[in-house]
Amino acid sequence: MKGKILKTLLATAFLFVAALAPVSGEEGFASWYGGKFQGRKTANGEIFDTNKLTAAHRTLGFGTKVRVTEIESGKSVIVRINDRGPFVEDRIIDLSRAAADIIGLTAQGVAKVKLEIVESQDPAPPFITLQVASFGSHDNALRLKNKLFEARLAPSIETTETGLHRVLLEHVPSQDIDSVKSHLASLGYPQVIIRH
Repeated sequence: MKGKILKTLLATAFLFVAALAPVSGEEGFASWYGGKFQGRKTANGEIFDTNKLTAAHRTLGFGTKVRVTEIESGKSVIVRINDRGPFVEDRIIDLSRAAADIIGLTAQGVAKVKLEIVESQDPAPPFITLQVASFGSHDNALRLKNKLFEARLAPSIETTETGLHRVLLEHVPSQDIDSVKSHLASLGYPQVIIRH
């Protein structure tokens, strides 16, 4: 149990440091993704298409355009950020297969790259999704959904492929986040996850 908590704290600290690091001119490792993610929703709500020039980044605002240059070959591609990741410590960006193909990354899987922001976007979206809780039992998720509904909120349940049932509040206006989180805390749910 202690080991799990320590891993979670280290991962949180790593993401916090990554968020503070400057992005333009940043160097690190890129990877690519596709396959089972094709057709799924990205973090900004789009449907993922590995044939488009998109990428996942931990902190850049959705819609930001970034030039990714493979350092060894000098090949570069401009991608649009529409997802979150990668969730591996030594990697700074996850490219679609189409973008990986252009810079010769597909076969090797991982390569050192440099990032340069071409066009910035405000990282704060107008609406945010809050994950209130996650359950292995659909009945428990349904009970919480009903409780939140009675508290004049508009919850929904998202079921993952692994059978987890997440209770969400979707399309919460950014300016209302603090008041909604305070309301949830008063209902006994102070630890919510913000999902953009």
